[in-house]
Amino acid sequence: MSTVIACDLDQTVIYSARALRLTCADKDAPPMASVEVLDGRPAAFMTMNAFEALPALSREHRFVPCTTRTVEQFERVRLPLAATGPSYAITSNGGNILVAGRPDRDWRADLDERLATTASPLREVSEALKSRTAGDWVIKRRSADDLFCYLVVELARVPAHFLADWGQWCAEHGWLLSVQGRKIYSTPVGLRKSAAVTEIAARVGADRVIAAGDGQLDADLLELADAGIRPRHGELAELGWTRPHVRITDKVGVLAGEEIVHWFGQQM
Repeated sequence: MSTVIACDLDQTVIYSARALRLTCADKDAPPMASVEVLDGRPAAFMTMNAFEALPALSREHRFVPCTTRTVEQFERVRLPLAATGPSYAITSNGGNILVAGRPDRDWRADLDERLATTASPLREVSEALKSRTAGDWVIKRRSADDLFCYLVVELARVPAHFLADWGQWCAEHGWLLSVQGRKIYSTPVGLRKSAAVTEIAARVGADRVIAAGDGQLDADLLELADAGIRPRHGELAELGWTRPHVRITDKVGVLAGEEIVHWFGQQM
């Protein structure tokens, strides 16, 4: 049986320092491996146990990182994957399929054509968002790979009705609102990780998909999977999202990431 392991990255298997959620004494913390460097400093981590389990897992099965990160942001991540054939990764929430590190132009061209007929254009959405987000509660505004946009905010200072009002506007224009940590994402409804995973599974002849993710932008991926797992923390946890075929980790934070990696191994 050929299996694709479709795995979200941030707050699923890799964690920033502020997202580790360790409750033990510092002296009892698990050894960590740095998997990303940003501005000369370690920016994301896995437990050493999870890090050391990845080579064998990816050698035996097709491990496909599936992230909302842009191509540039994804290129900073260093996972110890040991693919035996052409490596695949999904970035930009399904907007780009990377084959051996290079974006598949045909996939992107077809996607752009589909989105043009199903959702308001990014320019219109960005302008509407900007007009609704005046104030110093917004730290950054970003457009990602000409596909979607997001804000980095001070969550405690977000105006009371903003999320409900903006979510309604997005729904009326073929877009989806998702809140992950300090980031507020606005993405076209047709921009889905699951579509890219389906494409990769067909290319490699896989007959089974298992998946992991923590946010609403991973829900379609988990729905697609034959079996899935999500952390006990994160946006889906806050929404109370469950499915019979999706397990919830016992642990939270970086230890949930380790649990997810070991769970993948147990499914084979």
